Amino acid sequence: MAGGAGRGGSAVGYAGDLQPVEAWRVIEAEATARLVDVRTSSEWAYVGLPDLTRLGKKPDLISWQVYPAMSVNQTFEQDLTEASIAREDAIVFLCRSGARSKAAAIAMTERGFARCYNLADGFEGPLDDAGHRGAKAGWKAAGLPWTQT
Repeated sequence: MAGGAGRGGSAVGYAGDLQPVEAWRVIEAEATARLVDVRTSSEWAYVGLPDLTRLGKKPDLISWQVYPAMSVNQTFEQDLTEASIAREDAIVFLCRSGARSKAAAIAMTERGFARCYNLADGFEGPLDDAGHRGAKAGWKAAGLPWTQT
């Protein structure tokens, strides 16, 4: 586990950070585990989405911030509930690089969701030496399945 408290505790306000392959294993192993992609609709459309087809699942697409103002989505908790995500389910939050997803994990832990994880480095990870994302760390760089519409 990278940073955070890890799976065992919530000393940092959430269940901890998971590396992409660890997150995949949690989503695969637990029937009720969910991957919540908190990016914007533009990111889903133009950058791509995690593909959970092999696991018989789909990511839940619920923006943490609302474009273009990028203000926090005031209905985020309600949106999770409406997506049938239970408060005791393992929830892996994912964004572009791990910042928004960490904020979502902390906020939802504070609101009573018991097992909120942040996917370390997100979908695309940090910039590489050429100024591009997707090759250095994160979901895509880990070689996990993804799709682009």
